Amino acid sequence: MGPLITQDIIGGQWNFVIAFIIGIGFGFVLEQAGFSSSRKLAGVFYGYDFVVLRVFFVAAITATVGLLFFSYFDWIDLSLIYVNPIFLKSAIVGGVIMGLGFIIGGFCPGTSVCASAIGKIDAMFFLGGIFIGILLYGESFSLFKDLYYDKVPVDKMVFDALGISQGTFVLILILIALAAFYVTSLIEKKVDKVEY
Repeated sequence: MGPLITQDIIGGQWNFVIAFIIGIGFGFVLEQAGFSSSRKLAGVFYGYDFVVLRVFFVAAITATVGLLFFSYFDWIDLSLIYVNPIFLKSAIVGGVIMGLGFIIGGFCPGTSVCASAIGKIDAMFFLGGIFIGILLYGESFSLFKDLYYDKVPVDKMVFDALGISQGTFVLILILIALAAFYVTSLIEKKVDKVEY
């Protein structure tokens, strides 16, 4: 549930209905933004289209600034927000595997579902590969169990670990995003001049 909606207003039985509606909206927005196109998604890796990177940065900044302001006005208690523990090794291995799949197939798991829903055959094959991968991973989990549970004993937020205030961290994140927007626009201009 959102921070302004309590279980008293909307009961727990509505969670799946709300999640379903949000999921449809999310898929619609992904498709309208062109994220059902493997060419647009793969453009990040080849340097000709960085829209995906910009969207992720904007989403991160929006969420971060939103939470900061909600906390400032006491609309949300940040200590009640669950933060996933850090499983560094498995995150790195999983990130490499997903990154390779992204480069080879041109989709991430979410965008492959979006593209499959509008009938793109390459996305359907990609989605089939995801299910095969999940099945193989589940059947061989005992081989990867130690890697999976290798938790880094850190309970701090990033800004706590860096020894800076939350507001300073948000400002740094915004500056990094602006720098990334500028650098990626230069890369796109340079790549666009190359004739194939």
